[in-house]
Amino acid sequence: MSHVFLVAAEDSGDAFGADVIDALRAKDPNVRISGIGGERMRDRGAHTDVDMSGLAVLGLVEGLKAYGRVKQAVEDTADAIIKADPDSVVLIDSWGFMWRVARALKLRGARAKRIKLIGPQVWATRPGRARVLSKWVDHLLCIHPFEQPFYVKWGLPTTVIGNPALHRLPKGDAVAFRSRHGIPPDAPVIGLLLGSRKAEMRRVAPTLMEATRIVHMRDPRRHVVCMVAPSVVKEVEALATTQNFPIVLVRNEAEKADAYAAMTVAIACSGTVTTELAAQGAAVVTGYKLGWITWALLRFFLFKSKFSALVNVAADREVIPEFLQTRFNAAKIEQAVELRLSNPAVLRAQQDAQRSALRVMAGNGRPAAEIAAETILKLS
Repeated sequence: MSHVFLVAAEDSGDAFGADVIDALRAKDPNVRISGIGGERMRDRGAHTDVDMSGLAVLGLVEGLKAYGRVKQAVEDTADAIIKADPDSVVLIDSWGFMWRVARALKLRGARAKRIKLIGPQVWATRPGRARVLSKWVDHLLCIHPFEQPFYVKWGLPTTVIGNPALHRLPKGDAVAFRSRHGIPPDAPVIGLLLGSRKAEMRRVAPTLMEATRIVHMRDPRRHVVCMVAPSVVKEVEALATTQNFPIVLVRNEAEKADAYAAMTVAIACSGTVTTELAAQGAAVVTGYKLGWITWALLRFFLFKSKFSALVNVAADREVIPEFLQTRFNAAKIEQAVELRLSNPAVLRAQQDAQRSALRVMAGNGRPAAEIAAETILKLS
């Protein structure tokens, strides 16, 4: 019987970790699961006393401030893994934290295979991280085929699993969602995705909320639906109470697919959610803002990709409008959303282009969690 220990430090990693646990149990009902993660992974029995709060930091300055916290969490995580003595350890996303955990395990002689699930975006920034990862992990499960050459040169075995966001959610039922929440069938629905990190609540969410307010003000028949990440429920609720327009706050994860499918246009914090929204048919407008020191380093020295949204990377053009840093303001975001709401041809063109990009991203079409589970069990 294989014993697999999974570690996730952020909300998106927790979501994928839960998917992988389900896939592991589907393929081997006898597999033993341990882990450190969030609410979804805990619901599946992967839980320890290690505190991962405060690790989802955003930017260079925040990272430096959190260094002591991260260092302690690395040691606590390594202690928990060594005590559990699993056959394999799956380190999900969160590059900066996870490679340090892998290093601690290797230096302390842990017998478990160290498997990194989703690598850093070496194709977009800092390709040297591939060499670092190859030193401390035994296998990488990556999203894109074009990532593999970066690791092959350092001798790190890789398996391409595809994009987790494409199969995470079933096809949503927009009609049922509208019916449950009293939204007329012909009313435009504005989606609002404010992020899942505390820092995003301070730096990104207020601007996205203001853009949404202006969009709603232009036509009060529009309904606003905000999907709330479990990690920032209190912050989103507090922000929503300060608004003078109605917002449907969706806290139940079981409603996520239906909510996304009901959205006409979604205003979203940049991240995995943009792919999930596109997969449900919503036209996406995205934005983000980092601290200026972090942004300067990325913009002028590190970031090589033309786009932040993976849909745009796959399409090699700006299918999803991106409003980053200097362009990140409510007026610009609102104008992009208004264009799509007022011009059906623009809306349909974006939805068609998103679908084309998603087909490129889908690869062989099998769920990423299923391929990941197969590989983990083979290595365990």
